[in-house]
Amino acid sequence: MSALGGGFNRSTQHLALGPDVIVTNGTTTTGPVLETTQTVPVVFVNVTDPVSGGFVESLSRPGGNATGFASAEYGTSGKWLQLLKQIAPEVKRVAVLRDPSIASGSGQLGAIQAVAPLLEVDINPIDVRDAGEIERGLTALSSSSNTGVIVTASGAALAHRDLIIMLAARLKLPAVYWQRAFATSGGLISYGDDAIDQYRRAAGYVDRILKGEKPADLPVQAPTKFETVINLTTAKALGISMPSSLVVSADEVIE
Repeated sequence: MSALGGGFNRSTQHLALGPDVIVTNGTTTTGPVLETTQTVPVVFVNVTDPVSGGFVESLSRPGGNATGFASAEYGTSGKWLQLLKQIAPEVKRVAVLRDPSIASGSGQLGAIQAVAPLLEVDINPIDVRDAGEIERGLTALSSSSNTGVIVTASGAALAHRDLIIMLAARLKLPAVYWQRAFATSGGLISYGDDAIDQYRRAAGYVDRILKGEKPADLPVQAPTKFETVINLTTAKALGISMPSSLVVSADEVIE
């Protein structure tokens, strides 16, 4: 078995080793691997939309050499906006950092836009692939009061994690993130699937494939565990009083 978290060159190197199964993490890793091989079984984790991404034919019948574990349904994206309004009710404008180059970037943005009218907020998408655009976009929006931030799931957002967290702190912007790594690194709050749980479940698929089952016959599975992580130190620095009900129900609170 081989586990991948890099790009095309790295996937080519791993294939040269002749692995029986490849485990990939995220859309930006899974895509290059599947472009490189259509025969070696691939088990992916933390992929938001494997159908639109072209990784599988359908969730119930993947059909090719890949299957795995989707990171979230798009409905989760709408919950991020609800969560932002819960912790910062005065927010009227929301910067949504998303990667437009991946199918899930548009899907997550669309789900947020769908609930925005109900919460009376304006949505402003920002391309998360470019550091300069992130800084310019957030700085421009912060000039208006009542602005918040949502960071959607993508490898690009993770690559710019430190920059995004730093800008949110400097510009005094309440922000909701899709992954706990942001909250544990100084971000305000995260809500998303338990990534470690996906790896545990992926091990079961790897075992079944090594015993003779085919990825084409193993359905893509949705997340079963979600977690909320709150950074109270950041909340205090931003002057935000977290609802006690939210703090009590959180899976982890950083003080």
